[in-house]
Amino acid sequence: MPSVRRFLVWLGLAVVAGIPIGLAAASPLLAWRDGVYIASSFAGMLALALLLVQPLLAGGYLPALQARRGRRVHAWLGIALLALIGLHVAGLWLTSAPDVIDALLFASPTPFSAWGVVAMWAAFAAAALAALKTRRRLSPRIWRIGHTLLAVVIVIGSVVHAWLVDGTMEPLSKAAFGLLVLLATAKVILDLRAWTLITSRRRSSHLR
Repeated sequence: MPSVRRFLVWLGLAVVAGIPIGLAAASPLLAWRDGVYIASSFAGMLALALLLVQPLLAGGYLPALQARRGRRVHAWLGIALLALIGLHVAGLWLTSAPDVIDALLFASPTPFSAWGVVAMWAAFAAAALAALKTRRRLSPRIWRIGHTLLAVVIVIGSVVHAWLVDGTMEPLSKAAFGLLVLLATAKVILDLRAWTLITSRRRSSHLR
């Protein structure tokens, strides 16, 4: 891939991810928030931004990050995603522990809380699956199915959670970015599924 095209791909990804975060940084609502709450909010926004990068890495769509290198970066960004989720929840806990407890117990009156908690536990479950795969305690097929299903839960839960939160993120850019995350995830799942079917058919024909 020509260097100019690589640059444009990365620039486009940075712009798409940066617009909603930049608009949130310019929100007048930040004037009424303390530092811990603001840090927690931006940790959540960065986590959402990673949800656009992760499927692109898994599908091998990003320049210079295909095959093993892309999967390695995907794994490291998965750890970063967990860290951002932890910072997001910890900041909210320091701001209002009772609200976090209600959310974790699915007793919160705000609908967005349940979606966020489900996405959080799905992310932890995906990390546990990755650890089992590393120790070779899961077959590749079971791991792939489980990881894909959990990724769908993480993406849908996170996008709905962000959309329902009436906070510093600008609604239109937030909706557009959430839609991009959903479309990117769907495309990768369909592409990888199609590739799996093609390779399995080729193996079957060779065995015959």
